[in-house]
Amino acid sequence: MPQRIEDYGLIGDLHTGALVGRDGSVDWLCLPRFDAPACFAALLGGPEAGFWQLAPADGGPATRRRYRGDSLILESEWESAQGTVRVVDFMPPRGEAADIVRVVEGLSGSVPMRMALRLRFDYGRIVPWVRHIGGQLAAVAGPDAAWLSTPIEVYGEEFTSYAEFTVSAGQRVPFVLTYRPSHEPKPKHVDPDQALADTEQFWADWMTRFRYEGRWPEPVRRSLILLKALTYAPTGGILAAATTSLPEQPGGPRNWDYRYCWLRDATFTLQALLGTGFVAEAKAWREWLLRAAAGDPADLQIMYGIDGTRRLTEYTLDWLPGYEQSSPVRVGNAASGQFQLDVWGEVLDGLHQSRAVGMGATDEAWDLQRALLDYLESHWDEPDNGLWEVRGDRRHFVHSKVMAWTGFDRAVQAVEKFGLPGDADRWRAAREDVHAEVCERGFDADRNTFTQFYGSRGLDAALLLLPRVGFLPWDDPRIAGTVEALQRELSHDGFLLRYDPRADGGVDGLPGSEGAFIACTFWLAEALSGIGRGREAVDLFERLLTLRNDLGILAEEYDPVVGRHLGNTPQAFSHVGLVNAALRLG
Repeated sequence: MPQRIEDYGLIGDLHTGALVGRDGSVDWLCLPRFDAPACFAALLGGPEAGFWQLAPADGGPATRRRYRGDSLILESEWESAQGTVRVVDFMPPRGEAADIVRVVEGLSGSVPMRMALRLRFDYGRIVPWVRHIGGQLAAVAGPDAAWLSTPIEVYGEEFTSYAEFTVSAGQRVPFVLTYRPSHEPKPKHVDPDQALADTEQFWADWMTRFRYEGRWPEPVRRSLILLKALTYAPTGGILAAATTSLPEQPGGPRNWDYRYCWLRDATFTLQALLGTGFVAEAKAWREWLLRAAAGDPADLQIMYGIDGTRRLTEYTLDWLPGYEQSSPVRVGNAASGQFQLDVWGEVLDGLHQSRAVGMGATDEAWDLQRALLDYLESHWDEPDNGLWEVRGDRRHFVHSKVMAWTGFDRAVQAVEKFGLPGDADRWRAAREDVHAEVCERGFDADRNTFTQFYGSRGLDAALLLLPRVGFLPWDDPRIAGTVEALQRELSHDGFLLRYDPRADGGVDGLPGSEGAFIACTFWLAEALSGIGRGREAVDLFERLLTLRNDLGILAEEYDPVVGRHLGNTPQAFSHVGLVNAALRLG
């Protein structure tokens, strides 16, 4: 059986990330970057798909673990009758190659240790050719090569490399695994101690920009560190999660690849970064956004690759059984080809937010926005797939229409408040048309709530965003009614579902169900505060904080019945939701 999703911690170098379990096993790592094929895929395929375990020979989960200060340096400790040992795991900021460094430290007594390294390139499918060369272990297959450096003797058995040794108090034993393309020479020597010092200094320097004076500094800091860890440094793109195909329902088919960048997240992410002092990251994200959105407005996608790649063809890895037999395992994401009306509004709102805080507005950026507005004017009244990427029929989703309204509203503000050239009267008229239609066709007066789509009996947690974007004020009775309806109909032990998949005959066209959506429940906390229920909002927020694992990590969803994380992890949307809710609640 695999470990629970919340049993994993993340280490990374701003190009890729590895998941390290409580048992000391690296069960997920894609090299050389987040969206590359995994060389350790035990998370989705069991031990045969590749892993790297470093732990006491007796096995078992770590007694305790933590990140070293405000960093991504993971420390796991085991206590036993023989003594206490610590394993320090980290990835130094990317130099000429990707390195994962693991250092065993004896704290007391003498503890027998065991290392097992099973490299399997291409998501567990390819067994490399392994040799000893110049005191290092070299594993090569096709375009990929990995080099293991350690002072401990390593031997091979059944296509796996092992090392067995004992560490006593005061001793330190390093292991360094470095990835290089197979046609390049072997990597330069990495000094583990210097790499550790450099990594610690990198995170210490980065955190000097942190600005937050509210009640929850520790969870806000950790969430921002995780958002930084999910940033692809060369482009500034922030991916949704470090994994693919972790299920929304164990054993079910709702398994998606989240190693890409969603335009949906743009405004939320900018607000979180700008609200806590990380202006450079916000600018890099905005520049990624501008590059990704450039081109024909009709071709705007809901998501892109971390470098702005548009073609994210979805296919399945049939040789992997999936996490807890949740199949299929997917690479790529077919939702990238969907029509989601809200993304035009998301882009326009994100660029408006950056303009409002003084990040500047170039002529090129405004030209792009005007082109997006031209397209939006001609298509806002069409049905779409909605914020949640439903794979059923297109509908007139209320949130999508509201984001079209948001796009027009931000255009009007650009002219009126910032003096940019444009036809504000025309955009104002479009804004009013959308507003009138949504209030007439998207509101159920009998239940006093907005609905998921026109004529729907279902609800949608994204309706909580209506006052947040300014569509209606917080004190409008229709907003309070919607919040109360969502609590009544979508609450699962106090946590919020995105929507009811069974409503209206199955809106998303998929079998099965899913857990409570963590980001949406943070939205609920903000909404409760907005309608004057501040104590309830704080109580909900602090209950959400208890869902974090021992390292402060949140996945996409949560199952309140069995008390476990669901979906891909760490989930940027969840941590952005945490930061923004903390900013609003004070």
